[in-house]
Amino acid sequence: MTTDDETDRTPGTDRATTPVTHALDRLLRRVRALDRRRPMVWNVLLTAFWTLAALVDVTTGGWRTVAVDPEAPASLVLLVSAAFSVPLLWRRTHPMTVLVSMAPVALVNVWCGAVVQAAYLQQIAVFNIALRLPGRALAGAGALVAAPLLAAAALQPDGWDRTAVPQLWAFALAAMLGILVRTRKGYTEALVDRARRLERERDQQARLAAAAERTRIAREMHDIIGHNLSVITGLADGGAYAAARSPERAAQALEAIGTTSRQALTELRRLLGVLHDHPAEADLAPQPTLDDLDTLLTGVRAAGLPVSLRVHGTPPALAPTAGRQLTAYRVVQEALTNTLKHAGTQPPPSAEVILTYRPGELEAVITDTGTAARPRTGARGGGQGIAGMRERAFLYDGTLEAGPLPASAAVPGWRVRLRLPLEDTPS
Repeated sequence: MTTDDETDRTPGTDRATTPVTHALDRLLRRVRALDRRRPMVWNVLLTAFWTLAALVDVTTGGWRTVAVDPEAPASLVLLVSAAFSVPLLWRRTHPMTVLVSMAPVALVNVWCGAVVQAAYLQQIAVFNIALRLPGRALAGAGALVAAPLLAAAALQPDGWDRTAVPQLWAFALAAMLGILVRTRKGYTEALVDRARRLERERDQQARLAAAAERTRIAREMHDIIGHNLSVITGLADGGAYAAARSPERAAQALEAIGTTSRQALTELRRLLGVLHDHPAEADLAPQPTLDDLDTLLTGVRAAGLPVSLRVHGTPPALAPTAGRQLTAYRVVQEALTNTLKHAGTQPPPSAEVILTYRPGELEAVITDTGTAARPRTGARGGGQGIAGMRERAFLYDGTLEAGPLPASAAVPGWRVRLRLPLEDTPS
């Protein structure tokens, strides 16, 4: 929407007439606002204006200049003028009733030969009928206006052009104006309704986007904090065990704890930086990808869990998108975190990560050899780890299976299998 000053600066605008247009527009808005707040006040003012105009026409004798019979009784002319103007008070609430009450007055007007100009006030009722009532009511209004005119034509054939034709033209103009205003009003209301619906949809989309972002951030924080705390816990337990026998190993554990803690804090700052008031100042380092698995596995090994990595197949020439790589990385991270938390210590567990590249698909299998019956995060409602992994896979039309190794396996353990399409596929 442009302001008044912007409109004045528009090229080609007539600077001399633009302020007048704005002043008139403001005046019309104020009149409409008054009409909405005090409709009866506006009705009374308009009715009083037309009543006064009709009385002035009668008292000054102006009606005789167009009358068919200038000698018509003045009292009758006054009564007819009042009967045309006073009913306008109800023109908006009962426009058809107002026009019906004016029909016999119009007949008396042409029968006595006065033909007062107040007869044109019928067209105000016609305008309100066209504006507010169904289309068939306009046809009835035309019959009510035409009937007295046809009667006058029969009584006074010589005065047809002075009585009937102007009234019929006035009826046509009033009806078309009412239809035009009604159409414009309906169009404006439709635009306002559409704008409100779009605003509601925009707010809903914003709420959905905010909820999705909160879920994403919560999932990332769960993975980052859960994994790093599990590594730190493993390092702390190992350091405490080694402190009495090998102080240098305890020092190495403490150093690894510090490194892991700083790494966790860095990842959290990077994740939460986008929530600051100045996101441009946030850390723009990329999210981890499959190329960072070696660093991840190094930290897990330092926490005391032997883990190996095998890659089958050849990665595609066009690397998977960052989102897919992050999904695979987080699934491996969460599976190893669960192993650190729940695999137990007897017998000492180990883990294996196998990445298999197939045409259009990446499969990641994470297997550990711990206590098979142990509870796992998310397996029976104890947490959100497995549920979060499934959500990540679902985002890219992938699937995730998690559960204990079959009873026929050589050793008990747990397996997580992720299948992830490398390209977008129809959901």
